[in-house]
Order: sequence, then C-alpha cells, then structure tokens
Amino acid sequence: MSKARAIGNRGRAVKIFYTPKFNISELGPYVPQQQVQGGVRQWVNNYLSDSGLMDVWQEEFRRYHPQIEVDDNLYSSSIAFPGLISGAADLAPMGRQALWDELKGFDGEGAQGGDEGVGAGEVVEIIMATGSHDVRGWTFALGIFVHKDNPITGLTMEQLDGILGSRRDGGWDGLTWDTSVARGSESNIRTWGQLGVKGAWANKPITVYGYNAKYHFNDEIDKKVLKGSGKWNEEMRAFSNMAGLNVDGSLTAGGELIINALANDKYGIAYTGKPFLNAQTKLLPLSTDGGKTYVPLELDRVQDRSYPLIRDVYYYFRREKGKPVDPKIREFLRYVLSREGQAAIQADGKYLPLTAEVAAAQLAKLD
Repeated sequence: MSKARAIGNRGRAVKIFYTPKFNISELGPYVPQQQVQGGVRQWVNNYLSDSGLMDVWQEEFRRYHPQIEVDDNLYSSSIAFPGLISGAADLAPMGRQALWDELKGFDGEGAQGGDEGVGAGEVVEIIMATGSHDVRGWTFALGIFVHKDNPITGLTMEQLDGILGSRRDGGWDGLTWDTSVARGSESNIRTWGQLGVKGAWANKPITVYGYNAKYHFNDEIDKKVLKGSGKWNEEMRAFSNMAGLNVDGSLTAGGELIINALANDKYGIAYTGKPFLNAQTKLLPLSTDGGKTYVPLELDRVQDRSYPLIRDVYYYFRREKGKPVDPKIREFLRYVLSREGQAAIQADGKYLPLTAEVAAAQLAKLD
C-alpha cells in the first residue's frame, strides 16, 4: 500500500497546483528575537520533504541562524507522538490533527507536576498551514457529495450531524468528555423527506458512504460534525484505499471507491475530497449559521477558512509547563509562521498560507 501511494505522490510532489497568489502582506516578517544554534530533530510529515518545502524552509532559516542543524526523519505522521514522548524528536510536523490516544500519551506526565503542574510535560499544537483545496495527499478539505440528480442544494452542519451521526451521550473536547453535546435519536436524519425533499424522494432512505474507522478522515468528521462522540450512522458503508487495481501500480484511493459507489446510488450521500468528484456526483455547500448562508468548497473559501470542513497542517512539540519554549524551536516556528515562511508554502502550490489572524493566534502559543 505504501509503495502504491508513493508512485502516485511523485508527480504531485513537484507540481504547483495553485497559481493564484493570496494576500499575505498582513503577516509579520520574520525578525529573529535571538540567535540560536545547535540541533533540532524532526519526525514525520513526509509531504513536506516530498515537495521540497522543508528544504526551502531550512535553507532560508539558516540565513538567519547559520549555526543551526535540522535532522529530519520525515516518513509518516504515525511516528510523530512516539518520537515526542520518547524524547527522540524535538518537533513533529503532521498532516493531520493529533488523535485522542496520541494526546493521551502526555496525560500521565501532566499529572506528575504537583498542584500547579510546573515542570510536567505537555504537548503544544501549532497550526502551520491550511490544508489544500483538492490535492491528494496534501491534507485536502473534506466535501459532502450527493448524486447529481439529488434536488438538495445545501446542508447545515446540524443536518449533516443528523445524517452522519447517531444518538450520543456526549463527546470529547480534547481530553475532556463533554455531556452538553449529547443528543437523542430523534435528531437522526435517515430519509430525504426529513430534509424537506418532496415527492418520490420523500420516503427514500439515505445511504451514507465513507471511510472505515482506521482512517483519519473520520477523526476530522467526528470532531467537526459529530462533536467528538464517535457515534456514526449505524448503516454507513465504509471503504478503504486499495493497491493492485491500477496498471501503473499507483494507489486506488478510498475516496475514488466511495464516489464510484455514490455515482450508482442516487439516494446516497458521501464525505471525501474534491479530487474524486465525477460527472455523476455533485458537491453541496455547507452552512454554519443554521441555513442563512451556504459556503461552497472552493479554493478561496478554503484559504480564508470560511468553508467549515477545511483541514489543517500542524507542528507539535513538547514543553515543560511553566517554562519557556526551547529557543531553537521557538525561532524556527516563528519563521514558519512569518510572511517568509508562508510565502514558501504559497510558492510550493499545494498547502495554503494561513490568514494573519490564525498565524497571530499560533505565535501567541510560543510565548
């Protein structure tokens, strides 16, 4: 499977997908607050090295800090937290948000620092870029798809919860169980008539197509739609990536199989990425304000973060509570979040640069 994925990624890694240049003038320029030297060990996100973006970042950063050395071990997001927890890595760039069980790995340490937790280890999450609009592998935004003949023109996030989810007693907000997001089965939406569709469609059951439970796409939907409950539609049909179907040996993505199934079921609905849209399916705009406005899955709406199912690209690092961030880590992440660091993302043409507001919020985590 990994070999098949690598075959497909080779061509995408060197391609510039987005030529429009977003306005990043409001991002602050990188100005070192102190000179740093020594080594920084990075574990994970291979897409940063595949495209050459990490090479650009490191070369530019060394212009400011010529005595810094970065040791890269960029293979898979799955090794990020083992590296941080074991002390083998200083920085962990990840193409997805940390999972519950990864965060739980730091929970025990946080309980060992006394009443105030000073000196105990904690993990810090930094959003370094917005994921792509529609580039396979590069953290593409998730879309909601229906058959082209479906009369539905948009969905609210509450309706989407009703379709994809089920009764729940609560949900996880990070490592906190929140019972305020509980809901009953009366909020389930299982027929098209419950969404106001009339005529022959009204009593037709909704078939949900998605990914199996091992895929991180489900974690994104769980957090943003199902309130961290993990409670899914009981009839959801689940798919996986597959190798061996393509003549060139490349991967057949689960998203392609999902959309192919949806194309043959006009009463279905699916979540996956825009790269898999075909002529028999259509994307639905989504509303976060109860149906007053609907936002389509488009490049500009992903970059300005108004589309609700964008995905982000992250850096994680370990720090001691009550103590300052390691100066080497702080300066490197300040560079990544600066106008220069985000300009390199834009030039690479796959991930998307942050807005000034989001970049400022991440910088504040380094203080």
